Amino acid sequence: MSGFTAPALEYGHLAPLIFVFLAGTFGVGVEATVPRRFRPTAQLVLVAIGLIGALITTIGNWVGALAQPDTGFFIGVEGSLAFDGPTYFIWATLIVLGALSILMFGERQLGGGATPFTPQAASLPGTPAEREATALKLEHTEVYPLAMFSLTGMMIFPAAADMLTLFVSLEIMSLPLYLLAGLARRRRLLSQEAALKYFMLGSFSSAFFVMGMALIYGYAGSFDLGIVAEAITQGAGSYSLVVGGIGLMAVGTLFKVGAVPFHNWTPDVYQGSPTVVTGFMASCVKIAAFGALLRLFFVAFGGARWDWQPFMAVIAVLTMFVGAIIGIVQDDVKRMLAYSSIAHAGFILTALVGAAQGEAIMGMTSVSSALFYLAVYGLTTVGAFAIITMVRNEGGEVTRLSAWAGIGRRNPGIAGIFALFLLSFAGIPLTSGFIGKLAVFGAAWQGGFGWLVVVAVLASLVAAFFYLRVIVVMFFSDAGDEEDGVEVVMPSWRTTLTIAVALVTTVGLGVLPNLLLPAASMAAEFLR
Repeated sequence: MSGFTAPALEYGHLAPLIFVFLAGTFGVGVEATVPRRFRPTAQLVLVAIGLIGALITTIGNWVGALAQPDTGFFIGVEGSLAFDGPTYFIWATLIVLGALSILMFGERQLGGGATPFTPQAASLPGTPAEREATALKLEHTEVYPLAMFSLTGMMIFPAAADMLTLFVSLEIMSLPLYLLAGLARRRRLLSQEAALKYFMLGSFSSAFFVMGMALIYGYAGSFDLGIVAEAITQGAGSYSLVVGGIGLMAVGTLFKVGAVPFHNWTPDVYQGSPTVVTGFMASCVKIAAFGALLRLFFVAFGGARWDWQPFMAVIAVLTMFVGAIIGIVQDDVKRMLAYSSIAHAGFILTALVGAAQGEAIMGMTSVSSALFYLAVYGLTTVGAFAIITMVRNEGGEVTRLSAWAGIGRRNPGIAGIFALFLLSFAGIPLTSGFIGKLAVFGAAWQGGFGWLVVVAVLASLVAAFFYLRVIVVMFFSDAGDEEDGVEVVMPSWRTTLTIAVALVTTVGLGVLPNLLLPAASMAAEFLR
């Protein structure tokens, strides 16, 4: 009888994950032991320590790996996680965006001393229990450990080197988000509806993902992405299992990025969730999901590329145009940005479709261009949602587009920053969004998909209409009598810092893209 052999774990390389996970774990302990009035400060300190430690160790491990290219990048944790360039780039991006998003969870200045979250989730909306909790200024500080646990899943998801780890991390990422989506202080019924829709549809997508895993396992006899790739290359077994498995697993990942036709949850969840949570989801979840999608299709399914490529091309076209066209008719700013998010998912998919790993265009590959796009899109997105939290009346946030009329004349600074973010989404030159689109479209063009680039440019022009529409409303429309109470409320340092970082990076990476492009280029190769 053989003895038990302890697994070999590379704790130094796991340090970023350990920092984030322990911050969430200790946060749960804070909820159980620390007096209520001290919990917000204690949670913020834990989040700061966890994310700063994670960022330092991520950069340190990446620099150390680049110094030893032959041995620095490897697949560890008993074959479960890949410590390679894309992993480190995505981790650093997620940590920065997670910090900017979670920082706003404790914003009180905008809400008259109250955070964006309901004071007591267990009480029914409009009941005496809810009013009593509001009067007592109760606060759900559990949102901090929930966000940290979700961020842990986001970091594991794109680094997973086997399908079991991929699925487990998908659930770790998703389950806390289902809770966070239903905790809005205002319009609680809408928030709870958003959480329920997200949970139900997310459960269905996870079921498709697991069924796809089963089919791939039936074909390859392993969940390891490298072994799956080898089996597909050798052509062993029934190929129909591969096609079915790829299709079902694609459903699970495309749902998370908000691609058509798996996008229906996006507008409702973005609109109903607390805006700070929407910013967290719109930036971090999309990056993690696209990172996993790229690894899955380039590493495991690269040998079947000619089978999934036409499918992904159709998905990309549908996603771009559905997001762009339906976004035009939206009269709610958060729903508009939801459809904008859908359109951007289509733009990023052009990089996946257009060029295989290693086919460079102006120094950028399909992988590196997608990573750069995800980073700059995430930074702009979190800044845009931060500004949405500032437009308010006596009832809270105001997201009706008509209510934003005249804001540009009453507060030109904030409106100008929001306009700049919108122009970046549209891909206007001298913004980071322009460089991102240039990179992914260039990768698609180099890969022989010129027609897809033409379609993407047309979709960008359509999408630009509703971005410009918001700018026109803010600067050139007069507010109606019913909108007189709408104003831009100045936030605390938390939201101000988030907007400042987003503004500097949106402009800075548009003017000087080489500040980030080399890092994306160094992260262009997946380990197999």
